[in-house]
Amino acid sequence: GLGAAVLVQSPKAPAPVAKIEQAPTVPVLVAATDIPVGNTVTATDLRWLDWPLASVPAGIIRKDETPEAETEIIGQVARYATLGAEPIRREKLIKTDGTGFLSAILPAGKRAIAITTERSGANTAGGFILPNDRVDVIRTSRDDSNNRDGSAPISEAVLVNVRVLAIGQNVQEKNGEKVVVGETATLELDPHQVDIVALAQKTSSLSLALRSLQDAGELSPPTSEGGMTLVRYGVTSKGV
Repeated sequence: GLGAAVLVQSPKAPAPVAKIEQAPTVPVLVAATDIPVGNTVTATDLRWLDWPLASVPAGIIRKDETPEAETEIIGQVARYATLGAEPIRREKLIKTDGTGFLSAILPAGKRAIAITTERSGANTAGGFILPNDRVDVIRTSRDDSNNRDGSAPISEAVLVNVRVLAIGQNVQEKNGEKVVVGETATLELDPHQVDIVALAQKTSSLSLALRSLQDAGELSPPTSEGGMTLVRYGVTSKGV
């Protein structure tokens, strides 16, 4: 009986512990904080983060390949937004070399023009249009020829599927104080489209219709002869 009691009280041998080997990692350059579109990258925006070596995506900046990458990236401008902890990609940045941001991101042959929309946001899809969205430019005016009172509204799609470069407030000084009188939308256009928008803005009110991402690739601009889609009292016709 004494021997049985000793056996019961004796400590059990510890269970074998499986040895887990750490997967190899490599430092990659990531954003230390969110970097919005148009921001100049600073040293505080960057940090190195250990990344599993087996799952490093192509195009990511690795410290073992480019240890001086921070010096190269600092001072460049963000063409697209980058979230915190997201790997830095060179194609999302651009060197401005002292030039303006818009002139740096404009493709060859393109122009940037700003149009004014009303402050309430009704002319910009309720304020939900953001940079890099695709929009249709709608012109609204009055047709005096078909109404005695001169109040017949006409809606014309002057341009379709154009890219928005920037959205911002239009601040003017009134009675010695700065007030917000509207919003501006900067669009990416070709030279012929610039002429159309400049004329339409002088003679009528312009609105922006936000396009779905699913049909943002569809290209069906007005003809070079200036054809427009006219909507009178809900009836669509073709104007020149």
